Amino acid sequence: MKKPVLLITLSAFFLNASAQTDLPTDSGTFLLHKFEQPIGKETYYVHKYKDAIHYTIDFKFVDRGSPVPLKAELKVNPVGDPLELTIKGSTSRFSKVDDKVTIQGNEASVRVNDSSYTQKVLPLSFPVAGYSPGTVQQALLQYWKKHHEPASIHTLPFGSVQIKRGGVDKLDFNGKTLSLDRFTISGLVWGNELIWADSKGNLICLITNDAEGDKLEMMSAPYETLLPELLNKAAVYGMQLFAKATAQTNVADETIAVTGGTLVDVVTGSGIPDAVVLIRKGIITRTGKAGSITIPAGAKVINAQGKTILPGLWDMHSHFEQADWGPAYLAAGVTTVRDCGNEFGYINAIKNAIDGGKGVGPNILKAGIIDGKGPRALGIIQADTKEEAIKAVDRYKENGFAQIKIYSSAKPEIVKAICDEAHRLGLSVTGHIPEGMTLQQGVDSGMNMVNHMQYVYAMMKKAPDRSVNFDDSANVAAINFIKQHNVVVDPTIGVYELAYRNVKDDITQLEPAFYNLPAPLQALFKNMGAEPAQAAKIKPVVTSMLQAVKKLYDAGIPIVAGTDMGFPGYSLDRELELYVAAGLTPLQALKTATIIPATVMKVDKQTGSVEAGKQADLIIIDGDPLKNISDLRKVSVVIKGGRVYDPVKLHQMVEFGK
Repeated sequence: MKKPVLLITLSAFFLNASAQTDLPTDSGTFLLHKFEQPIGKETYYVHKYKDAIHYTIDFKFVDRGSPVPLKAELKVNPVGDPLELTIKGSTSRFSKVDDKVTIQGNEASVRVNDSSYTQKVLPLSFPVAGYSPGTVQQALLQYWKKHHEPASIHTLPFGSVQIKRGGVDKLDFNGKTLSLDRFTISGLVWGNELIWADSKGNLICLITNDAEGDKLEMMSAPYETLLPELLNKAAVYGMQLFAKATAQTNVADETIAVTGGTLVDVVTGSGIPDAVVLIRKGIITRTGKAGSITIPAGAKVINAQGKTILPGLWDMHSHFEQADWGPAYLAAGVTTVRDCGNEFGYINAIKNAIDGGKGVGPNILKAGIIDGKGPRALGIIQADTKEEAIKAVDRYKENGFAQIKIYSSAKPEIVKAICDEAHRLGLSVTGHIPEGMTLQQGVDSGMNMVNHMQYVYAMMKKAPDRSVNFDDSANVAAINFIKQHNVVVDPTIGVYELAYRNVKDDITQLEPAFYNLPAPLQALFKNMGAEPAQAAKIKPVVTSMLQAVKKLYDAGIPIVAGTDMGFPGYSLDRELELYVAAGLTPLQALKTATIIPATVMKVDKQTGSVEAGKQADLIIIDGDPLKNISDLRKVSVVIKGGRVYDPVKLHQMVEFGK
């Protein structure tokens, strides 16, 4: 997400120097990574006293040019029971923490930001403030082991975590076999963290999500070379958790008949009331009005009476950061996503697990990210020369990627080399417009698609308040340029609405199901936005970007709905609601998340609409989205590749509704 970052200055708050005169008895370093790229480190020092053990922790990474610093101090008694946690700093580019928990007997004194109070300490309680720092999670794991691995541990200042053993992984390390215990931890972030530790509970690898929802990896410094292998294992293990928990229709043997609903043809806009859709072996075999189609004996019949039958939805800007996105997407009716940049091995393993029936999630089209080198670079696949560009594109092609995504630090002279090689291999190119380039220059260099409306907005002539008059001749010419060059635009309007909303406003105005989100997600999004003055100042910008959706669509420019994450699954509903608010009809909005993305990705012969011969990706809506686009939120049945899913059960798998 794009947002001005307010950097904070951390003051020294460790005031026990007089008591801490000896040298540390132990220390350790975790190397921090995003997209496998090392972005910082966490260092801890251990001081042992007669009555306590003190961990002093310095955590800092730099994410795309923005420093994210945090300091903490954890105190436990000699057997590892917690006494105090002080933590202050940033947990992402957009979020801060300032907490202190002091435990005395059965009472805890708690300070969270400016709020102070006391609370009773329940048995089996441990202070923790989220995914970071890793040292606290290491101490939490050791506390759990010491207390005979209980099913749940209360966390202070609030919440609880569940730790489960996942098995033992044997890895080849420096020519020897290294045995690591694997654990899952739930409750600190949305979904499951994966931890590998040695027999003493010392953290070797933690794969988690930071406070803006991006996957973040912590590796004990001596073991950093194991990260790619552990990332792949994380994808496989994460998917297996859900594959075991859901019952799926046997595609090979079962015939399905969806009956009684109104089938919407998103190509023509026409509807068939009281329709029948026949599915066999994951393919739609016939569609038509009831009475015109004979339902085979033994078919599984799904009654859609009074409901609407639609193609499965597409999210054209996903980042499949963790396995939990799979059930969340399907529960919202999203059966296909374009992953716009990920760790290479991780997304390959995720897609392979889903496609092989060993995971739960949507169809994935992979867009391989390429950035340039520099202080704001993202990921480890970077190209600053023509040779590097060709090598990166070739690697993606060989591994089944459908597209290349250019990121912000790519050098202008390298963009053309990337595009030329991609086009030679039959791949299209999407992405950010790199720094130092305009949208026109990116397109002239060969880019076929653009992620984020901000790059279209940047082309426009603005009024003093930064609003856009789309009737101005310069702005008409800009839209004509996009049309004439057949550029596809992925607006991600919901990202800007969320990032720049007035934090004093009720967040349920954006997401009615906000309080059904898992508690860690509620905490993540609750304070995301801008203070009232800043929100008011930037409102003309967000309004103009929303208006641009209508202007581009009316000009015949392909608009494809994408979310860039946000509220898992639900954000696609919000994206389409915003398109309707901009002036699109509900049918036009639905097209941006069905047949248009299928067409621009050149798979419209296989999917994107409910037609005979196409893959059986469809959803049943308890309402009529053609009259009220928000009815899309009422998904009652999801069918993906002929497999039938219950959205309620899918959401339960990933902690929604709790």
